[in-house]
Amino acid sequence: GTDAAVMLGEESPEALMDLLRDRRSPWALPPDCSRQDQHLREVAVLTPKLVHGSNIFQILRSLRIVGKGVEEVDDGLLQLHQLEELILSANQISRITSANLPRTLKVLELCCNAVADLQDLCTQPPPELQHLGLGYNRLCSPSQDKYLTAAFWPNLVSLDLSFNNFMDLLGLVYQLSSLQKLRILVLQGNPLALIPTYRAFLVDSLPKLSILDDIHIGPDERHQFHGLARQPELIRSEARVVVSIGEIEGVPDPSPRQQLEVGSKAPVITYSYCVMYEF
Repeated sequence: GTDAAVMLGEESPEALMDLLRDRRSPWALPPDCSRQDQHLREVAVLTPKLVHGSNIFQILRSLRIVGKGVEEVDDGLLQLHQLEELILSANQISRITSANLPRTLKVLELCCNAVADLQDLCTQPPPELQHLGLGYNRLCSPSQDKYLTAAFWPNLVSLDLSFNNFMDLLGLVYQLSSLQKLRILVLQGNPLALIPTYRAFLVDSLPKLSILDDIHIGPDERHQFHGLARQPELIRSEARVVVSIGEIEGVPDPSPRQQLEVGSKAPVITYSYCVMYEF
């Protein structure tokens, strides 16, 4: 019977599954593990052949390689036929070829790399991509604006372009307006975010946005800025910077100034300071 099928000294699949699911078991996964981690453990118990050799490529849906010095994404990824999420943050990638990306991708995160050009990524982009993370890279306008349209990303819901070098607000908004499914946009950290009417113009120009720079767009805010998109002349080539200094240490207090009599030959001591802001 079934007992004979289990080799001497070998636990049954049912017993092994109980060990995986029991939180007190030494084989239990930590509470914050992903669903894929749990799924792979269960597959290894129920269908061991699937996690040996290249068979595992057929079941991987998420791949996370963070801070490992990756410089290039080659065609080896194409073996992952079911891959939906690819996280490559904090590496050294300067260009990524879309032909090497699985067509099943829905999430592509490239934050904190050295990407300066999107041309190769947009040659054959994954058609179902919903999130594209390009924050903290080297992208700039106007050369890269043309790659941020529905022609390349028809299903994009979330786009992170934070801390790059985009400066042309009008040009970028014109391209982004074609992304009809876009609901989440991050542009903070770019020079264009210093324009006084930056947020107001974006809120009115992209009426389907729900979140801008991690801040929810409510109906009151949308009503307040209604009509601003039709007044591009208000977008002036100037910036507003607000600097708040909470406390300064190690600097002499200039308030008790020297009271010198007229004609006094006593030496006058003056102090001067230079404050610099790096952008």
